[in-house]
Amino acid sequence: MTSFEPAPAKSLRAQIAQTPAASDALRDYETVHRAIAFISEHWRGQPTIEEMAEAVSVTPDELHHLFRRWAGLTPKAFMQAVTLDNAKRLLRDSGNILDVAYDSGLSGPSRLHDLFVTHEAMSPGEWKKGAAGLTLRYGFHPSPFGTAVIIATERGLAGLAFADAGEEIAALRDMQQRWTLATYIEDHAGTAALAKRIFESSEWHAERPLRVVLIGTDFEIRVWETLLRIPMGKATTYSDVARTINAPKASRAVGSAVGRNPISFVVPCHRVLGKGGAITGYHWGLTRKRAMLGWETARTNGCD
Repeated sequence: MTSFEPAPAKSLRAQIAQTPAASDALRDYETVHRAIAFISEHWRGQPTIEEMAEAVSVTPDELHHLFRRWAGLTPKAFMQAVTLDNAKRLLRDSGNILDVAYDSGLSGPSRLHDLFVTHEAMSPGEWKKGAAGLTLRYGFHPSPFGTAVIIATERGLAGLAFADAGEEIAALRDMQQRWTLATYIEDHAGTAALAKRIFESSEWHAERPLRVVLIGTDFEIRVWETLLRIPMGKATTYSDVARTINAPKASRAVGSAVGRNPISFVVPCHRVLGKGGAITGYHWGLTRKRAMLGWETARTNGCD
């Protein structure tokens, strides 16, 4: 793996937040992250907006406007979106969503889900070589879910990780451990266009699909391709994914493959829930998984 000297923390943060809007996005998510953590711990008691605001050291008005700006819904509506009851509803309303996806012809390079993603897989031979000879470009960018670490090949998006403030380099190194023999080149400008394509819904166009490159074992790729068929606002379980790939007794192996998904959010592993709707098992943190599910709920249900 090509060695590199990570930028000092101050210069890295300056690079990520190159514009006032980007800086605001990072600050918004950092506050939202704390609020979601509080809601996740106390939702059974249905805390008031005053209690939520006090927990994250902002005023109730500031928290209300922050959630409106970030997710398009009120803190109370967001609290409803991250509860167990809502997770159960997602599963109940989704039904056999993976079967429906197959019936709709969404099993190949086509509109696989809301980001209009098309995909290809690296050959098993390439993967077994530890991605030797592969050049991966990376950059750090603001996103609705903290700093995004974007990794790309000439063929398309290969990796998407998330980091909280101060954890950006650790998140990059975590991704590099997946493909240890690849060459890594920092390319903030080159990956910026991908960040825009991923996080700005105005850029989600069927005629200009986002290409992703899946780098993993044959089994992992089968699991990740199945995840691509889960629409926004829907959810499924590990056992349903196992059944869909004709491995009904492999729920634990499916869980491991879901956890190793290298393209978070775009390949929506956050839409896989435990039996009964439990929000479990997310490599980048359960608070972030709840944030993604709530953010998507706002966009699919028109919550207010």
